[in-house]
Amino acid sequence: QRAPRVCTAPVTYSGQAAVKADVAHLKAAIQGKDVEGYIAALGPLSLGAGVHNEHYSSEEEYMFAVADACREEYKTITDAGLIVQVDEPEFCTSWTFYPRWDVEDLRIYLSFCVEVINHALAGLPEDLVRFHTCWGSGHRPHVNDIELKYIADLLIKINARQYSIEAANVRHEHEYHVWEDVKLPEDKMLMPGVISHATDLVEHPELVAERLVRYANLVGRENVQTGTDCGMGSWVGHEEVVWAKLGSMVEGARLASEKLWG
Repeated sequence: QRAPRVCTAPVTYSGQAAVKADVAHLKAAIQGKDVEGYIAALGPLSLGAGVHNEHYSSEEEYMFAVADACREEYKTITDAGLIVQVDEPEFCTSWTFYPRWDVEDLRIYLSFCVEVINHALAGLPEDLVRFHTCWGSGHRPHVNDIELKYIADLLIKINARQYSIEAANVRHEHEYHVWEDVKLPEDKMLMPGVISHATDLVEHPELVAERLVRYANLVGRENVQTGTDCGMGSWVGHEEVVWAKLGSMVEGARLASEKLWG
């Protein structure tokens, strides 16, 4: 059994060398190419939650200190002109950790989480921030996942340009209907996952296109960007399958563009 993690001193960031190396490698890889570069970085909730605080006067003070440390990494990425993707599965998965909560308890907690995340993003250019959340990659039925309809309005309060969400996961694919009632703020974008990390089956390009068009019809074609549900190494075990899925995603995006723009 793993020993519990405990905070006994001020939270500080120590990954400067590693993130600078990541930035340098990515910029070299995309130099001269007409692409957006991004680096995924762990969110403050997923980094700080589950640690027993013995140093700060409150859990709130501790979490804001974690956010301060995260900002240092995020700023290194955005200062280089790259998009920082804040990976925060905790935003969706917290519900499963507190079985005695009702939805209102969760919403109170997530409202605080929005404050923490926005604190971590303070001063960063919003157009270089993408927020990713998902229902986790655990090998389980996911029948107890929180439904998006209960938290989508809180999600879009996070100061990001793009919101990356699961949309190919069979437990949540139907939830594009949420955006019939929740209005995406102006100048924001949705990045629905159109290929799933939860199956080795390779999605057909026409299915990928269909998923994209659904979202475009609800939030506007200019406000949708193609994405994956989550990291493709989670359940998809074979590299050639991952590449096939990514190829299908590219072709599906091309088909969707034809349908939407002609």
